[in-house]
Amino acid sequence: MSTPATEVAAFAAQLPFPLDPFQLRACEALEAGHGVLVCAPTGAGKTIVGEFAVHLALQAGRKCFYTTPIKALSNQKFHDLVERYDRDTVGLLTGDQSINSDAPIVVMTTEVLRNMLYAGSDRLRGLSHVVMDEVHFLADRFRGAVWEEVILHLADDVALVSLSATVSNAEEFGSWMETVRGDTTVIVDETRPIPLWQHMLVGRRILDLFPSRSSDGPPGRGQRKLNPDLLSHIRKRLAIEDAERPGHRRGGSRDRRGRGGPPSRYRPPSRPEVITQLDKAGLLPAITFIFSRAGCDAAVGQCVRSGLTLTTEDEATRVREIIERHTGELPRADLRILGYEQWCTALERGIAAHHAGMLPAFRHTVEELFVNGLVKAVFATETLALGINMPARSVVLERLVKFNGDTHADLTPGEYTQLTGRAGRRGIDIEGHAVVLWEPSVDPDMVAGLASTRTFPLRSSFAPGYNMAVNLLRHLPAEEARALLERSFAQFQTDRNVVGVSRAIERNERELQQLEGGTDCHLGDFAEYAALRRAISERERELKRGATGEKRNTVAESLVRLRRGDVITVPAGRRAGPAVVLEPDREFADPHPLVMTSGGWSGRLSPRDFADPVEAVGSIRLPRHIDFRDAQVRRDIASTLRNKGFVPSSGPGKHGKHGKKRGGATHDRELARLRRELKQHPCHDCPDREEHARVSERSHRLAVETQRLRTRMDAASSSLARTFDRIVELLAERAYLEPDGDPVVTEEGEWLRRIYSESDLLVAEALRRGIWKGLAPAELAGVVSSVVFEARRDATVASAMPTGPLRRAIADTQRIWEEIQSDEIRHQLPITREPDTGFVHAIYVWAQGAPLLDALLAANEIPPGDFVRWCRQVLDLLEQLRIVAPDAQVRSSAGKAIAAIKRGVVSIDATTE
Repeated sequence: MSTPATEVAAFAAQLPFPLDPFQLRACEALEAGHGVLVCAPTGAGKTIVGEFAVHLALQAGRKCFYTTPIKALSNQKFHDLVERYDRDTVGLLTGDQSINSDAPIVVMTTEVLRNMLYAGSDRLRGLSHVVMDEVHFLADRFRGAVWEEVILHLADDVALVSLSATVSNAEEFGSWMETVRGDTTVIVDETRPIPLWQHMLVGRRILDLFPSRSSDGPPGRGQRKLNPDLLSHIRKRLAIEDAERPGHRRGGSRDRRGRGGPPSRYRPPSRPEVITQLDKAGLLPAITFIFSRAGCDAAVGQCVRSGLTLTTEDEATRVREIIERHTGELPRADLRILGYEQWCTALERGIAAHHAGMLPAFRHTVEELFVNGLVKAVFATETLALGINMPARSVVLERLVKFNGDTHADLTPGEYTQLTGRAGRRGIDIEGHAVVLWEPSVDPDMVAGLASTRTFPLRSSFAPGYNMAVNLLRHLPAEEARALLERSFAQFQTDRNVVGVSRAIERNERELQQLEGGTDCHLGDFAEYAALRRAISERERELKRGATGEKRNTVAESLVRLRRGDVITVPAGRRAGPAVVLEPDREFADPHPLVMTSGGWSGRLSPRDFADPVEAVGSIRLPRHIDFRDAQVRRDIASTLRNKGFVPSSGPGKHGKHGKKRGGATHDRELARLRRELKQHPCHDCPDREEHARVSERSHRLAVETQRLRTRMDAASSSLARTFDRIVELLAERAYLEPDGDPVVTEEGEWLRRIYSESDLLVAEALRRGIWKGLAPAELAGVVSSVVFEARRDATVASAMPTGPLRRAIADTQRIWEEIQSDEIRHQLPITREPDTGFVHAIYVWAQGAPLLDALLAANEIPPGDFVRWCRQVLDLLEQLRIVAPDAQVRSSAGKAIAAIKRGVVSIDATTE
């Protein structure tokens, strides 16, 4: 029996470096039998604590599962542990890969562990430790629930090691972990192992963001005072810019973000120039984050065309060797259509892109070359910041705005920290560097705010779903299932908010007691008089709303009547002037037609943009297909509007703004009656009337607010359990559960229990009704793709249906979805995502054996990396059907489809993605 801390000492002796204080504290807590939550910056060495859990499990002759959020990280950790131990000791499970799965140490994705727990897998026997790397992923709105499911379902005697990026509410998360897992030690370390210095690149000069470096602590943290040299240089650049813009005075009409006045003539340095400046300053290798896949590829092309070369001849030779090792098994014909030669040329010069649209084999090649110092400049999307071990000496941000799926939004401090956290390679660099490119719209104060703030709160995304419900009810009575949901981090956070609401209710009630007696009137019942005053105010508001609503309805009706090509006039605001209708909207309740203005702006207008009904002032001919995002298209349409002579109208105000409303209010009979009663009431003549009214109004507002808070508190308490009850009702209606007494999982429910998909109920219904029976393998792959694929917002949906049976199966699947949607609306549940046919033709062609070029053409410009990724998603669901489907023909067809899809680039990358 070992004495305390001996295993920590034995483990530390195997390392080539001493343990940092936070690593030592975490390892000692773990050996003492505690669970641990470790929050530390990127690159701080959190995974050492996870590796100590592996060490403890092996020393005790037990098992350790090491979980990660994505397959690429699982693969990376698998190789790290194999290098430390051996292939007999370490296994890998990622859903589509199984290597030595009965080993004492198994690396896996978190979903795999969740599925094991629900299935009661024999592999859980002997499990003593679970490492949850990147546990902050539980905030992910798509997959976050999986982390909480694992935390809640793991046996109590399993020690949990949770590793997280630095979050601002670590103590709250730790308190919840202690509640559901028992003794948990929370260790927060905010010290970066490599100091990070903040800079701005202004023109061709790299300047410190903050004043000269001092010994006061890590740069950036808490600092807001800006470097005077930086501000002086920016002022000079702005003066030069203003001098080049005749007739324009800098000042009130133009804000710090450059949103007013004539367009800026400032031209930032080109990407090759930026890389050259970084090279001169000794700041390579660098990752430049560009929030666009096309932008990353374009940046590489610009650097190559400029002649930029960052490698020696010897390095270029090593690059070619590594490329061949990663791509040697790929068909040459496929490589030609994937732009292989151009990609190799860039890599040999030390330049690369990295994004999810790349073929995984290409992406992994870039990662290995970068880690080995052979690629010096990488242009990447933010997905690289999700944990891939690819640090750099410097990180460059071209913009501080990115598209979030709905709109272009400023980076948050958490996002800025995550991205710049890649700068500084432990054991190689003594410091890291974050460089923001300046332009007139970039305010240094904003950059300082991002760099000096460490606000990244962890918010639960946990919510019960259909698969979760049947899995819970298979193992637990309904009451225990509800109790488990109420132990989730989501409910924990909700309940903490409820505490604050409860205190607000108590404060209001105390004040209400103090106000009692303040409205006593010797002339009569002042509460009755106050009620009349409120009734008058409410009636006046009703009349005003009615008039406004009537006008809004009239405007909405006029918008619905607009046709494509109609020219209208936007009366006011920044978009004032002529606009052409690109896409009408027939939604009568709230139409939002898509338009383009003479200034080249495109977007959707609403009834709120117009004071009066809209009439077309003319029309222009539009081409059948318009890419309104294309700059040339915008210029052409704006030019046509100008050339046709359309000019803004004189603006709103054809009718008196308030005339009708005033007339309506003045002659309203109900309002007149209330006013008469008010004047006749005894309290109307009270000398203290207004003081009584003030107290009465305050009491009334407090009472209304208190009732609102009570309603909010009631809605929040047990909110997850109520959602669970609604799901149970829906599943019982559809015979997945027997509702008598404690719900019992039916045979159909057993199918649903083993389907892990965002559209789990839709898949189960398709299997139950047999609408996928009789489909050939390629047809089954096509219809399966419709429930997993989701087109990017800017993609054009492909809709070709190659065969009649496939077309009918898609139509039947769509009808089932509509039924489910109707039930979900009735039960007030989140809506299952609608089937998307954008990948049907591509996967059908590929499963039929067509070459990659034909499949990519059928995929309607889906990038090769996305093509492989969606193939993997289809394979994952087909694998489930091969096991779960009640019909033997569907199971057989699923197996054949899997074999047909796993070839070429899909087969090669199955072992690396």
